[in-house]
Amino acid sequence: MNRDYYQEKLAADKLKRCYEIAPRRIKQYLEAEIQYVLKKINAKALVMELGCGYGRVLARLAEHAGFTVGIDTSFASLSLCKVTMKDFSNYALFNMNAICTGFCSASFDTVVCIQNGISAFHVDQKELIRESIRLIKPGGMILCSSYADKFWSERLNWFQIQADAGLLGAIDLKATRDGVIVSKDGFTARTVRAHDFKKLTSGFDVDLTITEVDGSSVFCEITPR
Repeated sequence: MNRDYYQEKLAADKLKRCYEIAPRRIKQYLEAEIQYVLKKINAKALVMELGCGYGRVLARLAEHAGFTVGIDTSFASLSLCKVTMKDFSNYALFNMNAICTGFCSASFDTVVCIQNGISAFHVDQKELIRESIRLIKPGGMILCSSYADKFWSERLNWFQIQADAGLLGAIDLKATRDGVIVSKDGFTARTVRAHDFKKLTSGFDVDLTITEVDGSSVFCEITPR
């Protein structure tokens, strides 16, 4: 169901609207995530963003990286992303699934999957990590993020605002709990916690760092050994 949302129901202008109507605290959280990522990349880096949507994050990455690649499963969002990126030449966009990209191994310096993409994509999370590791060059880094538990009330309020605006179905308040937001038309948004990231990366030859940012995000930094 989530794939239908992000490919059709919540793509392009509707997805952009979710961020336009976000409360101030949510906008602070979104900016803090971007700032954290920007501090981790250098001016010559080749950076991939998984689930680039309409280009909200990709445009910021393009300001700082040598070249940026955005992938998404929604053609509508990718079309709007071209508009967002109109002032940049150091980027490319591809319609791809994050767990099975068409790129060669060890192609990127940094792979970015923030704003709870690891949950929002509704793909096999272990396979998402596996593919991201495959894409990273030696010495590179994968940056994933999800929500901090202490940010639950702000997060739920934002999703309620989206539902009230008709961008999501009505929130199912009986099913919404313990880090999981559920709408009555089938949309779900889960939380990936620190112990989940540790479990997802187990079995891979990587170093892992978990960091809380801004009291709103939990970042998982994965560095292949």
